[in-house]
Amino acid sequence: MEQREWEALVADNEDRLYRAALAILRDPGEAEDAVQDAFLKLLERRPAFESPEHRRNWLMKVTVNGCKTRLRAPWRRRHVPLSEALPAPAPEERQEVEELFSLPPMDRAVLHLYYYEGYDTGEIARLTGQAEGTVRSRLSRARRKLRALLEEKEEP
Repeated sequence: MEQREWEALVADNEDRLYRAALAILRDPGEAEDAVQDAFLKLLERRPAFESPEHRRNWLMKVTVNGCKTRLRAPWRRRHVPLSEALPAPAPEERQEVEELFSLPPMDRAVLHLYYYEGYDTGEIARLTGQAEGTVRSRLSRARRKLRALLEEKEEP
């Protein structure tokens, strides 16, 4: 792959991969590392892709799997406060971000992949290695949990 092609590939994918990794890991540095690892795997393995969409999905799957691996690391079990570096556009939106991050990692992942990346439940199932029914259930439960958390915070 030529340098221009590589730079275009990174530019086209790094933001969406970073957002997905950040939604799962809750740590900007860890999210950056997960994205970098995904690109390194692409360079090392040089898989053959059927289409640009196939390559896009492969990168997302590698990123999600890398995040899942990072979450299993023993040092991750320590609780980390919400970083001030997170991209919250306004102070009043910080509560919603904190509520989203209070959900379990895979709930955050399916919400992010569905709402922010535009994947359907079948695509999310393939990316996360779960059954499609499991993804739909997880998405439904995550919505309910998030709604309950937000309504709970609104009550005086």
